[in-house]
Amino acid sequence: MILDDRLQNVAIIGAAGKMGSGIGVMVAQEIAKLKLKPENNDKVFSVNLIDISERALDGLRGYMKTQLTKVAEKSTVHLRKLYEGRKDLVENADIIRAFVDNASAVLNYTTDLNTAKDAYLVFEAIVENERVKTKIYKKLKRICSPDTMFLTNTSSIPISYLDRQAGLGGRLIGYHFYNPPVVQRLVEVISAETTIDELKKIADELGKRLRKKLVPAFDISGFIGNGHFIRDGLFALNEVDQLKGTLRYPGAIYVVNKVTQDFLLRPMGIFQLIDYVGIDVFQCILKVMRTHLGDKTLKNKLIDKMVKQGVLGGQYADGSQKDGFLKYDKNRPVGVYNFSKKDYFVFSDNWKKKTDARIGSLPDGFVPWKALLMNPKKEGVLKNHFDALKKMDTLGARLALAFLKETKSIGEQLISSGVAASAENVNAVLTNGFYWLYGPINNYV
Repeated sequence: MILDDRLQNVAIIGAAGKMGSGIGVMVAQEIAKLKLKPENNDKVFSVNLIDISERALDGLRGYMKTQLTKVAEKSTVHLRKLYEGRKDLVENADIIRAFVDNASAVLNYTTDLNTAKDAYLVFEAIVENERVKTKIYKKLKRICSPDTMFLTNTSSIPISYLDRQAGLGGRLIGYHFYNPPVVQRLVEVISAETTIDELKKIADELGKRLRKKLVPAFDISGFIGNGHFIRDGLFALNEVDQLKGTLRYPGAIYVVNKVTQDFLLRPMGIFQLIDYVGIDVFQCILKVMRTHLGDKTLKNKLIDKMVKQGVLGGQYADGSQKDGFLKYDKNRPVGVYNFSKKDYFVFSDNWKKKTDARIGSLPDGFVPWKALLMNPKKEGVLKNHFDALKKMDTLGARLALAFLKETKSIGEQLISSGVAASAENVNAVLTNGFYWLYGPINNYV
């Protein structure tokens, strides 16, 4: 069965979540375009958006309409060609409205898992918990056809483990979209030894149609993205532990976060990133990796303490940042969590000035991440930046160079341990999925 046929009936499990909703938008727009082809006039298409909460599904309806409208607004030239037989569609607004209506018509919002029974293709984007995922897949195996193919958005659980536990016989592949899926180009593709060739071909063709950058990873817990991010986060937490004696926890977290953003030229500091992902999610991935890799070092007392105190980070429904290690105002850090007081220490101008002085100045000619993102000469700027850091003897420079060496070591370990096939694949995940300006495996150190 080719991809066009499989797209006639699709189910998305966890459709109202951050990842599921994005997957829903992409699948709906692809199907809406398929429907407009003359050879598909007599075919019926269906996308079953399945979640456990009616309230969440109600919010999903508005999200889908808004996102599909944005998609149509950005592709009116292409849509004009698809709708060239419709003489009633004259203005761009008419075409946009017709496309949104066509896409919306295939959507079925439900809390009933049984609606997936006729799906040829099932996307799963539920909580990153292997017991919950296994339970869902066992139900889906009973409900669905023996020919149904499954794509899981897991970011850390081995595909072979899920496949074996649910008895899917190789009809499961890891298809890890990055958040938010509609915007992020990267999809990490993980095949188990048992994954059937037909599913691999379908996954590859789907990625091309969705205009995604597909990067393969081997079926080892954490894969490339979280294999690097989690260890990078642990290194940051260890640095905080070393600095807390002189800077206390709030100062240490502030310093490490600032260094990893400004001195390393990243889009956000490491603690902002952990907050964005969710501290509880970070803890969950640590547990999954620790269990499947047998590595007892994949644990952190500070993370456990934050979760125990109910400080979890994550995002609100509108995408704004929840407080975690850092306190936010309009998504900008304005404070640091104080463990002893179980409250936030809010930065004062004087405190920031003194702490920044202890970090030390940035190299001369510093250019921030955002300004470098589209700079065609960024390679030269990056080299000059890191060469300058090597000549500086400040806390910020020392910490930045230590991070640079550690992130490179982590990347190289992902290759030597069989997670990634090449340095190019490691760098592709970090530059495309995390928006780094450079890959961790580089010649800057």
